Amino acid sequence: MLFVVDQRQFGVVYALGQIKEVVLEPGLNWKLPPPFQNVSYIDRRLLTLDSTDAEPMLTAEKQRVVIDWYVRWRIINPSEYIRNVGLDERAGANQLNRVVRNAFQEEINRRTVKDLLSLKREELMADVKKEVLAVVRGSKPWGVDVIDVRITRVDYVEAITESVYRRMEAERKRVANELRSTGAAEGEKIRADADRQREITIANAYRDAQKIKGEGDAEAAATFAQSFGKDAQFAQFYRSLEAYKSSFSKKSDVMVIDPSSDFFKAMRGSNNTSNASANAVPPKR
Repeated sequence: MLFVVDQRQFGVVYALGQIKEVVLEPGLNWKLPPPFQNVSYIDRRLLTLDSTDAEPMLTAEKQRVVIDWYVRWRIINPSEYIRNVGLDERAGANQLNRVVRNAFQEEINRRTVKDLLSLKREELMADVKKEVLAVVRGSKPWGVDVIDVRITRVDYVEAITESVYRRMEAERKRVANELRSTGAAEGEKIRADADRQREITIANAYRDAQKIKGEGDAEAAATFAQSFGKDAQFAQFYRSLEAYKSSFSKKSDVMVIDPSSDFFKAMRGSNNTSNASANAVPPKR
């Protein structure tokens, strides 16, 4: 015959199936024993209803979008709630889910995707809350209060999302290929310029080397001419020896030449040889 009402609940006393009393304050209470009277409890806390339907909705420009939302609500009048909605919180959640979805569908049909993603989203949620309150407070009030209505996500349907992702991927690939092409062109330009500078540097170095070599050869020739001009016979003998040295650099070298040719003139023991030997500078002791 005694029952306890928690501070988080309403206590509803039934007499033969009819509501006899609603206990609003927590504490210890009494009733007649069953089957004359029974008691049930309804949650009086703030409840949250999350969207579970993933069906797309059409915007003003006929774009199909999927939204996620939630509603914060509570039971404020257990008698009206039981008579017009149901015996537990699940019944109210099911009916409230239908009303909120219809309200969102109606409001989204009036707005574009841009409105859903901009600051006008607050206006949308406020309008949905007004429509839901108008229903729950209508001719047959539900005995509930809707505290807040919020949108947590707005997205295109999966097919459109995949298409958008493919377009984004194609655009990123295009930009990447463009950057690669630009980089390759710049690289070829830099390599071509480096090759050109290399060829120019090598050509200038070769020119300077040939110039220096020519000047050296000219100076050497002038020195030889000045030296050999003092004794022409010795100069001829010295050149013959240099020619022999170059011709017989190895022991295995064989040359087939007419002995009477001028090539062996310095080796035939002629007067030229004697004169060249006589004019030769004697070695130092």
